[in-house]
Amino acid sequence: MPRNVVPMIHVPDVRSTVAWYETLGFTVEGTNEDDGEMNWARLTFGRGELMFAAGGHPSTAERREMDVYIEVDEVEALYQRLKERAELVAEINDTFYGMREFIIRDLNRFWITFGQPVATG
Repeated sequence: MPRNVVPMIHVPDVRSTVAWYETLGFTVEGTNEDDGEMNWARLTFGRGELMFAAGGHPSTAERREMDVYIEVDEVEALYQRLKERAELVAEINDTFYGMREFIIRDLNRFWITFGQPVATG
């Protein structure tokens, strides 16, 4: 029985990508280097995990091949903290599927959506 699914994203510069994600609050759990070049890293954010590996290519596309969706507890506070620190793709809003969310773009132009279920009641 599967235990977990962890996306691995190929990026042009693993070290720079790790440093950028650390500014968002991700924690580095493991890395690998060959000849001083970081070629793999595993990061966590709460219970979520991401891995980055070397070999990705730069892109000027509006949207990359995958997005990262992160469910959080305090989306408003996170939005206030990140809206000036990262390229904003979508302002905070309520979606038709019951989430309050916003989207930023990382240094590799991947979209990261942070969402929280809209309180009902």
